[in-house]
Amino acid sequence: MEFYVIFLAFVLSILFHIIVQNFFLKKKYFDDFNHRTSHKTVATRSGGISIFSSLFLLSILYYFLKIELFDYSLFIPLGILFTIGVYDDLYQADFKIKFLMQLIVAKILIDQGFTISSLYGFLGIYEIPWIFSQLITAITFVIIVNAYNFIDGIDGLAISETVKNLCFFQYILLPNDPFYNLSLILIFICIPFYFFNFKKRRKVFLGDAGSLFLGGVNLIFLFHILNPNVVLSNINHVNKILLPLGVVSYPLVDLIRVVIIRLKKRKSLFTADQNHIHHWLISKNFSHLNATCLIVGISFTLLLIISFI
Repeated sequence: MEFYVIFLAFVLSILFHIIVQNFFLKKKYFDDFNHRTSHKTVATRSGGISIFSSLFLLSILYYFLKIELFDYSLFIPLGILFTIGVYDDLYQADFKIKFLMQLIVAKILIDQGFTISSLYGFLGIYEIPWIFSQLITAITFVIIVNAYNFIDGIDGLAISETVKNLCFFQYILLPNDPFYNLSLILIFICIPFYFFNFKKRRKVFLGDAGSLFLGGVNLIFLFHILNPNVVLSNINHVNKILLPLGVVSYPLVDLIRVVIIRLKKRKSLFTADQNHIHHWLISKNFSHLNATCLIVGISFTLLLIISFI
């Protein structure tokens, strides 16, 4: 891919963060202060809108130039996830509506060919019957998308988990793979978010629009590498089913832990709290940056162990 494409992606991201945040500030769409928030300054949940808009505008430009950077039909399922998130950020959508829309998105992805069709010998299972393949794919999609939504609780964590994964996908995908360009573009679109997210004043958060969108992005990549026809580079010796477990290790472990705690306390699984691992680290006087670096460092180490040992 030419350098000017990723440079344009980087610049568009910066511009959208500035423009969208100023719009949010003008309209007084601030992130609420409550017992769960860890910030003490004015902040907007505009990061996800800026990231999605940057990718969308870049794609529109190249679509009219008749240059296919990646499969633009992915904007259908990702756009639905993004829209759900925007609505939730502004109006607090009912969890049943979000769950239903996530199932619809999962079905769209299944129809586009993104399925878990084989476990590659894991637990002695190889090919999965089509009906069970669809069911497993849909359940996996809903669980992991919400897991990424759950970890968006401190500065830099959700975006860092995504950038870590995108860099890993860059490493294992062949340059002629249709998803190779998408991962590189998204890395440079995500990078400017760090500056706005870690500012002391007028901070920018991903919001549900960002966490749901990026959760969907991570899952699409995972479903792609699980495709039996996709050839991976550098790690051909690794069982394909183990790679996704390494990629989503932290969101999945955190989700399981929170669900167990809520069940023990007989609380609703959909009630927000501060029982996440990153909240526990903050309670132990870790800064947001240090907690993020520790979590991402551990999950990256686990991914390396799975990939190379």
